Amino acid sequence: MADFLTIDDLELDGKVVLVRVDLNVPVENGQITDATRIEKIVPTVRDIMARGGKPVLLAHFDRPKGKRVEAMSLQQVVPALQAALGVPVKFAEDCIGGPAKRAVAALQPGEVLLMENTRFHEGEEAGDPTFAASLAALGQAYVNDAFSASHRAHASTEGLARLLPAAAGRLMEAELTALNAALGQPTRPVVAVVGGAKVSTKLDLLSNLITKVDHLVIGGGMANTFLVAQGIEVGKSLAERDMAATASDILARATGEGCTIHLPVDVVVAREFREGAPSEVVAADACPADAMILDAGPRTVEAITAVFVQCRTLIWNGPLGAFEIAPFDTATNAAAKAAAELTRNGQLVSVAGGGDTVAALNKAGVADDFTFISTAGGAFLEWMEGRDLPGVAALIAARR
Repeated sequence: MADFLTIDDLELDGKVVLVRVDLNVPVENGQITDATRIEKIVPTVRDIMARGGKPVLLAHFDRPKGKRVEAMSLQQVVPALQAALGVPVKFAEDCIGGPAKRAVAALQPGEVLLMENTRFHEGEEAGDPTFAASLAALGQAYVNDAFSASHRAHASTEGLARLLPAAAGRLMEAELTALNAALGQPTRPVVAVVGGAKVSTKLDLLSNLITKVDHLVIGGGMANTFLVAQGIEVGKSLAERDMAATASDILARATGEGCTIHLPVDVVVAREFREGAPSEVVAADACPADAMILDAGPRTVEAITAVFVQCRTLIWNGPLGAFEIAPFDTATNAAAKAAAELTRNGQLVSVAGGGDTVAALNKAGVADDFTFISTAGGAFLEWMEGRDLPGVAALIAARR
């Protein structure tokens, strides 16, 4: 995974550099509610400009399905992009053809050009070679800084990397370096925390992780399914009872792979799912028939923390309980703070990713203390599942 070129390896002076970025930011009533993705691309764009390159940004927004949808125009992100970069940002009304060519020709040093939504063209998501060639004709070099979109074999993520001198941007470089440190060539022992509601949505992930990590902590609703697989009653808790045999198979295979799976030993239960609902801590095998398991208990958190102390690398995806609502965020918060402290002390390399995970770590106030937090969503999950990511594979092929 680490075998790729970076911006430092390309000659960019005087060249138009096509930069694939992720600007698929949340917008409500015309206002961007979270500019994190815009802020993340700033180092790459500035470094290209510092090396004499002219950045031309390619991105998608939402899912227009190959048609022009004005509500999905990238023009609405220009003010925020300009504010983040601190330089003039020009906008092209299309990403290929006459409007794109004229906008590139007019681009001056010290300016950045943002192209219209690549997904306004069917050829983008189809990975159409003709569309990719039309994009490639606009520049002399290609930089991919959108790991979050690199699990798709689209024209602007994979096709371009095969047509122009290609390298990873700073965000992509950081992401790949962190992921390699977590699963590619990690410092052992390695522990993975996997939470979430359903085993069925994370089968591939669990199957891959038991072959790669030394310890696997399972939390959230998924843990209930594993408890059921062990013959434990979980009352009215969320559990996929039809997945019990699958969970049993994962437990057996983990033993064969030398991976220790850690399940809750005590749990927090309540009769209703609402903020401040009366709750109690019981043993994992003592959930009342009329109650729901909504969080891991304090002894479970102690056990998880003890595993963290033993380990040198942590990969985290998913909360340990219903973290959105107090008091059922207690276990996630406590375990996250323990991991953060070990990371600050240099005892643990901690890599986390996935939407709920990022939200949970932010809620716990420890996101800045983790070694690396991926905001890539689907791409992060597919990497954890052991799949090849087409956009990354194309960068590696470009190096070779």
